[in-house]
Amino acid sequence: MQFEIVTDSSCNLSDSMIREFGLHILPLTFMSDGKQYQSYTAGRDSDLKSFFKMMREGTVFTTSLPNLQDTSTLLKGLLDEGKDILYIGFSSGLSGTYQATAALLDELKTEYPDQKIYYTDTLAAAMGEGLIVYKAVKMAQAGATIEEVHAWVEENKLNLAHWFTVDDLMFLFRGGRVSRTSAWAGTLLNIKPVLHVDDEGHLIPMEKVRGRKKSIQALVDHMEESALEPVEGQEIFISHGDCQEDADYLVELIKDRFGCTKFEVNLLDPVIGAHSGPGTLALFFFANKR
Repeated sequence: MQFEIVTDSSCNLSDSMIREFGLHILPLTFMSDGKQYQSYTAGRDSDLKSFFKMMREGTVFTTSLPNLQDTSTLLKGLLDEGKDILYIGFSSGLSGTYQATAALLDELKTEYPDQKIYYTDTLAAAMGEGLIVYKAVKMAQAGATIEEVHAWVEENKLNLAHWFTVDDLMFLFRGGRVSRTSAWAGTLLNIKPVLHVDDEGHLIPMEKVRGRKKSIQALVDHMEESALEPVEGQEIFISHGDCQEDADYLVELIKDRFGCTKFEVNLLDPVIGAHSGPGTLALFFFANKR
């Protein structure tokens, strides 16, 4: 590539894809009992199953932005090598990561006036952000300039649909996304929410269905309503909170209904997973609207 792509660990791409693409990752952090962890460590395989195991056993995690000093070191290192930078960031509607990194990049533009520095708020999360990064890399590998890739991301990010469901409403309650009453009532009645990320990058409840399988089927129904044609040619990305069987079921539903053959499936990153919990299942595709 003619330039370097920097993104956050919240993009939720697999370790192998990150290595293959040569991506530079800003790791968000999560904490429990005074101990801090990084969501991604270069050169080390991520152990996401252990994270969800700890959550199931009762560990409560809080989350934080990437370390700004580490971010500065990474970005300056690339610029000192004469590299141009495109930063593709986590939704500003869900985290302060983008604003903090963009402010730092504004300062670096003054320090490095001869180099190109672009950044974009994807207003996306998890493998929704990851799907945008994936497309950006493919464009760059095909010879697109940094300006062309940046423009494409800005023009297409609001066509990236996020649809997801959770298995346990109590995790959304702890994260302040639903009330205690809604969480308890939903649990007792086996109600599963279907949510999406809106045009401002916020997490929005859209509907409630009874039962896990119906909530997964609802994700596919929303895909049928809005997915860009030809649907069968799309790359479909899926994140899950350590519920591989449900992710496999979702893949089969999509194959049966649309004939899609290109899927990327990965465990959900800890910063999103800390708020949505084990059993989260998220579907990402390009649509005529979010």
